[in-house]
Parts: sequence; structure tokens; C-alpha cells
Amino acid sequence: MKFKFLFTIVLLIFASVGLADELRDAVDSGDRSEKNVVRDEFRNPYETLSFFQLDPAMTILELSPGGGWYTEILANFVRKSGNVIAAHFSKDSDRAYFRNSRINFEKKVKESNLYEKVTVVDLNSKLADPNSVDAALTFRNLHNWLGPNMDKIFSNTFVALKPGGLFGIVEHRAKAGTSMEAMKKSGYVTEQHAIKIAKKHGFELLDKSEINANPKDSADHPKGVWTLPPVLRLKEKDKDKYLAIGESDRMTLLFRKPKS
Repeated sequence: MKFKFLFTIVLLIFASVGLADELRDAVDSGDRSEKNVVRDEFRNPYETLSFFQLDPAMTILELSPGGGWYTEILANFVRKSGNVIAAHFSKDSDRAYFRNSRINFEKKVKESNLYEKVTVVDLNSKLADPNSVDAALTFRNLHNWLGPNMDKIFSNTFVALKPGGLFGIVEHRAKAGTSMEAMKKSGYVTEQHAIKIAKKHGFELLDKSEINANPKDSADHPKGVWTLPPVLRLKEKDKDKYLAIGESDRMTLLFRKPKS
């Protein structure tokens, strides 16, 4: 009995090391663009995705992938045995920016075999079959969803996830007590609000991490979070100052859909 127990522990250790190696391979892959790799210093993809407890055999739902910064890593990670569902802006959006973002993302996906396990769907519709997704992720998007849309997306995500499914969030972090109006204007969201909306839709908070914290960021800038890199909305004005701060201070939260 003791031998069987020790043997099981050894197998678990080797399995976890193997998963870590696959994730490290995906992050270090030569398939990634140099422009994206430069941002690793601030976005910590290996540490972040490890915290989210991902497995390469998972079906992973990425909510609002933008230009595909994380999709590039996730597609490589699941390439052998998993899948990525990228829930992007609607192709029929009345906003040109949204339509063009979706068009450019789909073009990127279609032009490379790297994305052969990536399916693109509309963010504001059915995301996936009920109870079919192992993990859902979103990176720096909550500020765009504040209001009823955030409720809709969180609700649809809960439905799509399997019981016990994981929901990982990275978001620009506002100071506690920041008003809704200020959050919408600045692009920073309080942890309290993110947790409140997640719990409202049935999620339980598993863990928090300071992986993506930046103590240099006051979250108080003339053009909100877009004052900082990579956007640098003020262009050359005080550019060195904002480059020295780096990208925003961010919360990193992990939720779970209850197992029963």
C-alpha cells in the first residue's frame, strides 16, 4: 500500500513537470512574434497561465482576444490535444473598430497552421455548448464590459463551463472605492467589482495572485490606463516617465464554477 501511494505521488510530480514543460515550450516558441515577446516583462504569461491551472488537453475559451497576444501562446499550448475558442467582436458590429479587429484576427488565424485548433465565435452570443469548456480566460477586458454587457458575458461563460471549470481574469486594477464612472473613464476596475459580478453569476473565488502587480502604477493618469505603454496616448509628452512606470498594475483572479 505504501509503495502504491509513493508511486502515485511520483506519477503526479512527473505529470505536473510535463505540463509545465509544455507551457514553457509554448511561451518560448519561435512561433511568437518579436513584438509580442517584448511585452512578456509586464504580462508574465508563463506565471499567469500556470496560476490558471491550464492543461494542454483542455478546451479553453478566450474572451475578447483582441489582436491575439495570448491566443498565440494558447494555440501552441493546446495544439496536440486541446482546443481554443476565441470569442471576438461581432462581424456585424455597428462600430468599425470592432469589425476591423475581428477581420484582422480571423485573417491571422486562417493564415497560420499554428491556429488550426482555434475556433472563432461571437462574444455577445452563445459562446459554446453548455458544460463543454474546461477553462475560460480574459485579459485586460473588464473595463470594456462594465455595465449590463459584463453581466451577459459572465453569465454566458458560466453556462459554457463544465462543473468545476475555471475562469481566469487579468485586469487593470483600480484603487478600492473607485466609482463606476471613474472606472469607465480610466480603464481601471476594482477587484471588489470584478469579484462581486463573478459571484453574482455563480462563480466561487479560488485564489488571487500578485503576479501582474505593478507598484509603480498609481492608476491615476491624464488619459487613464491608455497613458501607459503600450498605447502611450500622450505620445511624446512625458513619454520617458510613463515608460519608466511600465504597463498597468493588474489584478489576477481565479474563479471556479462549482462542481455541483
